[in-house]
Amino acid sequence: MANTKYYAPTGGHPAQTELLTDRAMFTEAYAIIPKGVMRDIVTSHLPFWDNMRMWVLSRPLSGFAETFSQYIVELAEGGGSDRPEQDPNAEGVVFVVDGEFTLTLEGTTHAMRPGSYAYIPPAATWTLRNSNAAPARFHWVRKYYQAVDGLARPEAFVTNEQDIEPIPMPGTDGKWVTTRFVDMSDMRHDMHVNIVTFEPGAVIPFAETHVMEHGLYVLEGKAVYRLNQDWVEVEAGDYMWLRAFCPQACYSGGPGKFRYLLYKDVNRHMDLGKYNHRG
Repeated sequence: MANTKYYAPTGGHPAQTELLTDRAMFTEAYAIIPKGVMRDIVTSHLPFWDNMRMWVLSRPLSGFAETFSQYIVELAEGGGSDRPEQDPNAEGVVFVVDGEFTLTLEGTTHAMRPGSYAYIPPAATWTLRNSNAAPARFHWVRKYYQAVDGLARPEAFVTNEQDIEPIPMPGTDGKWVTTRFVDMSDMRHDMHVNIVTFEPGAVIPFAETHVMEHGLYVLEGKAVYRLNQDWVEVEAGDYMWLRAFCPQACYSGGPGKFRYLLYKDVNRHMDLGKYNHRG
């Protein structure tokens, strides 16, 4: 696949002359966080990190989406961490959208650039550092790993989107493809973070309604998305956050490709919670 330019936020602050009206919304079934929301004033920071800030796109919320969190992390020159993850039960995925930095994962050092993808298992040893003058920006998806007796935990790995052949959706003549970083048949993994690509005019031709929770960050292009009962316009830099069973479909608007980074939870029994306790 040819090199792709991913959208990444740069912050800033709106002028007093700009209109307040925007596309941000939060409903019982989904949230839209448009790119215009990702300003300096809403950034967060973490312990044991240097020269970094991040936009928190999603986090577990009771009664909404409960399985994952997703950040966009920005590293200035010298930015990074020798203790990036404090929770030994958390697995993660890093996907680079802008700039370059070095990731050392389980003793192996990797040069990370746009399109680079790293899977980080629970309790892994890793560090990262930006030694360049230009900032680097990446998505960081985190989830509690759901171990299964008899299944080994997945190992760490690093790859790049450019090295993976997208898989076409049957019956679409290649106009709807998915770049899969993890084999769907590998039951060790309890989450997938993929890239979905639609050619102009391609559609999801039915309202998907399923148990998986979603985070969809638009990397490129624009589309009209059906979320629950609403049609919403989205473009590069926007984020869609969906709870389980939120109906969803889309039309790719063109003139170029519509692409998004997609999180979903997979391959595990449904947690029965309090209903599992019977007297």
